[in-house]
Amino acid sequence: MITHAETIDRALERITAGYVLPERTAAIESALRGRLASGAYDALDGPAFCEAVTADLQEACPDRHLRLLWSDEPQSLEPEDEDAGRAAFLALQRSKNQGIRRFEHLEGGVGLVDVSLIADPAEGARAAGAAMELAAGTRALLLDLRRCPGGSPEGAALWCSFFFPDGGVHLNDIHDRPAGTTRQYWTASHLPGPRYLDRPLLVLTSAATFSGAEDVAYTLQAHGRAVVVGETTRGGAHPTDRYPVTAHITVTVPTARTVSTVTGTNWEGVGVVPDIAVPAEEALETARREALRRLA
Repeated sequence: MITHAETIDRALERITAGYVLPERTAAIESALRGRLASGAYDALDGPAFCEAVTADLQEACPDRHLRLLWSDEPQSLEPEDEDAGRAAFLALQRSKNQGIRRFEHLEGGVGLVDVSLIADPAEGARAAGAAMELAAGTRALLLDLRRCPGGSPEGAALWCSFFFPDGGVHLNDIHDRPAGTTRQYWTASHLPGPRYLDRPLLVLTSAATFSGAEDVAYTLQAHGRAVVVGETTRGGAHPTDRYPVTAHITVTVPTARTVSTVTGTNWEGVGVVPDIAVPAEEALETARREALRRLA
């Protein structure tokens, strides 16, 4: 049986080798080894141990993607197969209707597109385009990301593309530490549905809005294309890899960093701050009224 100390050793090895901000890894290691030496984890079982280590990780380095995750089902200790991981995400997309939860035509000619996942465009583009076809005749649009936990960076760029006139807008970059590369994200020249231009766009957020969904909200807000209404989002801007460290425990390591071309930074640890702050349950009606005010 693998001890807590061995689990910490394996997790720290992955964090030290791959974490996107290497200057922070010494503080992370010092914090976890200090807690381990103090006996803080001795009486904890698997799930509780993962929760405690995650809390200590995020206290030492406020990164919401930096976690230990427990799985009741045993898992392979082989490195995660990239194709298998992608297949699992595409299967999740299909189970969630490619992330399109609903479209609704609200009073006053305001459209609502409710997105529960930022789907990869390889399979999700047509569904996003269909939602935008339904929205095409509206006078203002609400993009509801309150229940969206994230998804694909390419999907985030696709969603943003619907709200710009062409493919010439440089949205952001993602710097990948292990690969030593930077990938640029631009608006798409060709889309699977109509662009939505010269009309009010409001993005709805909650404290649960995370990762790729934050990318959409932050990018549209930073470029002055959308008004964000709701709650400050959860604050996770670092694309992440997963590494099994035991048969039941996985460490998630942020290995890349998103940088906005407008702000030069991102929403990591601070979230997307709304332009109009209201509780999440009030965001829809508040945004609808704001849309009508702007139309008037």
